[in-house]
This record gives sequence, structure tokens and C-alpha cells, in this order.
Amino acid sequence: MVKQLNKVDKLIIVIHEIYGINQHMTNFCERLTEEGFDVICPNLLKHEQTFDYSEEEIAYQNFIKNVGFTDAVYKIKNVLVSIKKEYKKIYIIGFSIGATVAWLCSEEDDLDGIVGYYGSRIRDFKDIVPSSPTILFFPQKEQSFDVNELISNLDKSNTEIHKFNGEHGFSDPYSPKYNEKSAEGAFDKMLDFIRKH
Repeated sequence: MVKQLNKVDKLIIVIHEIYGINQHMTNFCERLTEEGFDVICPNLLKHEQTFDYSEEEIAYQNFIKNVGFTDAVYKIKNVLVSIKKEYKKIYIIGFSIGATVAWLCSEEDDLDGIVGYYGSRIRDFKDIVPSSPTILFFPQKEQSFDVNELISNLDKSNTEIHKFNGEHGFSDPYSPKYNEKSAEGAFDKMLDFIRKH
């Protein structure tokens, strides 16, 4: 678990991708701390090691077989229960699988906002209507599904959705899919969203 505390009343829970708490997640948490938030990034995997990007399929199978969405949501909700009295505002930011976990937590009353970066498995849970204000970031194109079709099937009453140039992983500077302009654009929109809510 990454825990970086400024001892303020606003907390961001970051939910990592299938690779675990890698350098991208560590740096992202540090950047949020520099913006003045307390940050926690729980390790959803059963071990401390991370997976390399070249091990994408192994990492995905590990998540599905050894963690799964139900267990991941349970862990995040347990974190929420254990810390909600310490903070006035709590937000969740998830990446990929973590964005889908964040989406599955969006019906919780104790959250002030949800941010999802390229949560491709949200397509399996498109009937959810978030109670918390939610912002989702998608790339223009995904390999495994039609981004526009998913967006058109989501209830937008409490959800803001943006598409950015690039592919799945556009926000990760360690990924070959990194798109600096899109990454910075999404980060700025995320900060504006959090400060607004």
C-alpha cells in the first residue's frame, strides 16, 4: 500500500491497474500529494511484486483468477469504512481495472467523486447509475470494444465523459501507449473536477 499524508481533510484513494503498484502509480500518488491531498493506494494483488507491461495477459489472468472485481470492491469499501470519519471529502481515482472497481463503488454515499481512466470493463456494468459525481476518461479507440457505443449506453445524469487522443494507457508515461498531451489534459480535467466537488 502507498500512503502519503499531508494531514489534510481531503483524501484520494487510487486504484491501480492489473500490474500492481508500479512506478506509474507511485509517481501519480506523489503528484496528487504535491497538489495537497492525502493519498492511499491499496495493493489489491495478493503479493507485493508488480507485473511488467510485457506480462499483460499474465497480469490480467492473475487479477481475474486471484482477485476479481468482487474482492477488489470489498477491499476498497473496507478502506472507506476504516477512514471515512477522518476526512471531509473522499474521492476515488482508478486506472483500467481500477477504474472499473471505482465505477462499482460509485453507488456509495460516502464518496465525493469518482474518476475513471480507461475503464474498459465498465462495459460489463453499464447499468450502474453513480450516486457520486463521476468523470470518465476514454481513449479514442479501444481494441476490445467500441468506445462510442459504450459512452452512448451509459447514464450521464451524474457522469461526465471525455475522450482523448491515444490508446488504452495514454496517461502512463512508462507505457508505449503514453500520450503526453492527452495525459496532461486528463490530469487537469481531473483536478478541476475534484476541486469543483
